Amino acid sequence: MNIYELESKLNKIKVPKDCYSIMKGELPNEVYCLTSENGNWIVYYSEKGNRSGLTVFKSESEACIYFYNKLKEYGRK
Repeated sequence: MNIYELESKLNKIKVPKDCYSIMKGELPNEVYCLTSENGNWIVYYSEKGNRSGLTVFKSESEACIYFYNKLKEYGRK
């Protein structure tokens, strides 16, 4: 899975866009983030300009799968 497929899957299960940020390179407040830095893929929760729960992946696919699994509970039926 890549970031485009990830966004499509999140949209399909109706995860609110205000719950996450993908490849924006910023520290928004109270959202899960997925970004690429220095050749790694990073997933974290951003709150008040801080990163928590930082998880680093070597591949885009692994990071996207992890991110999807983390956010799928926010999907609406």
